[in-house]
Amino acid sequence: MQYLAKILSLVFLALSSIVLIGLQAYFIGWIFLLLGALILIFADKSFKKDILLIYFSIGLLGISPISTDISYQHGAIMGTFLALTILIPYLVSKYVNKNNHVQFRFHHGRNWYTSEILYIVLTACITYLFFPIMLYQTGSYLNWNVEGGISNMIRLFIGTNALGIWDELFFISTVLGLLRRHLSFKMANLLQSILFTSFLYELGFRGWGFLIIFLFALLQGYIFKKTDSLFYVITIHLVADLILFLALIYLHHPTWMPIFITK
Repeated sequence: MQYLAKILSLVFLALSSIVLIGLQAYFIGWIFLLLGALILIFADKSFKKDILLIYFSIGLLGISPISTDISYQHGAIMGTFLALTILIPYLVSKYVNKNNHVQFRFHHGRNWYTSEILYIVLTACITYLFFPIMLYQTGSYLNWNVEGGISNMIRLFIGTNALGIWDELFFISTVLGLLRRHLSFKMANLLQSILFTSFLYELGFRGWGFLIIFLFALLQGYIFKKTDSLFYVITIHLVADLILFLALIYLHHPTWMPIFITK
């Protein structure tokens, strides 16, 4: 019974993320979320405590105003919700469950290997080649409003980078960290990648772009397993976000920065 409850709760976790967060079908999405959370009653105690934290965070995302709006008001509201999805699991894990299952391992004390530096360069090259094409062909770039002016550019830059950091703190560190305690790494990484992709799909990466995001999420999880360094995976993500920032400017205002190829 406990094994079946475990499997069903994870299936509903994935479904609720796709439907509630990605597709924004709120009625069905909330039903999936609540059913999955209720099924946890029949799971073993340790599993229940950890996975319930993920369910709670997905619920917070379900009521969060997730969009690419870079106004100060929206940034403050959305930022608060996103911060809570990290803070609450961390605090509950540490002070209520008393197991410290949510940890943030930055491990930035050692020098990076040559292969790790080269991977960052490779990431920059691949995102330079594929991101503008993906954004252009899917029309996803239209989900961002890129206006001129120093204030708008700064807020767009901060917004894209802040979300990149949050992605790694939540999906790679918190979600993957909790799932790995109860699943094989491959299954845990697959599930976190589904949640990761669902969020970014709602944020604005539409069409076939979700395939690129899913692959990126899988790779980030794998790299985190190898390096155990949030600092490193955040660096990779911020490099990709820099290309995203520049590509958005180019696609909205091609004459400002004609440095990409989209056709």
